[in-house]
Amino acid sequence: MQPGRAQNDPLSFALLTLTGVTGLVDAVSFLGLGHVFTANMTGNVVLLAFAVAGTPGLSMARSSTSLVAFLIGAALGGRLAMTMAAAGRRRWLLTVAVSEALLLVSAAIASIGFDIASATPPSRLYAVIVLTALAMGLRNATVRRLAVPDLTTTVVLTQTLTGVAADSSVAGGDNPRLGRRIASVALMFAGAAIGALLVRRGLALPLIVGVVGVLVATVAYADVPTPPPAPASESPAGSGRTPTKVG
Repeated sequence: MQPGRAQNDPLSFALLTLTGVTGLVDAVSFLGLGHVFTANMTGNVVLLAFAVAGTPGLSMARSSTSLVAFLIGAALGGRLAMTMAAAGRRRWLLTVAVSEALLLVSAAIASIGFDIASATPPSRLYAVIVLTALAMGLRNATVRRLAVPDLTTTVVLTQTLTGVAADSSVAGGDNPRLGRRIASVALMFAGAAIGALLVRRGLALPLIVGVVGVLVATVAYADVPTPPPAPASESPAGSGRTPTKVG
């Protein structure tokens, strides 16, 4: 991507929006589903280890279910990327975004009638865990293939925060992508805080707000026309290439 186009690329805005949705989903899963993460697998593996060690209030079954569902979603995301390789990036990303939105809508519907305090009925509890983890795994596999620096949307922000400090002027750096890094951290924070407030009214509301975020990101990306490909340049000066003579 050319530097001049980087700032106007709607993909960055879409990924930042999805970072906020991640905060919402983790608030739903940790606060509403019994201390389990369905987006942040680093935290989920740690919680699983605590549960294995017998820490009260944690569940091996819930954390394991989230981990397996996330891996299945990631595998589906990788397969979808391979299958749609010839369809173009825009169509591929829109397909993933719509799939994520449908999974989150399904999770919101499944959460209706679920009681957070008693964690009942268990069928709805595990349905929400599976559906949100599938959605996050699908997205994470997609974002991994995009490999946009500092915009991973679902993984922990340790590397981003390290970059802010290690590349700062204090450390002798030139603060590359500082705005993007700060925005990523701020949106994850904001999404989690908003999710924590909305969970008090049940799980369906924050999940629907997450769906709205996914759709906003999708529309923002889809609404910008794809720029035409740059014209192929003829033999660049100094390349050492000479035209091939025919005959």
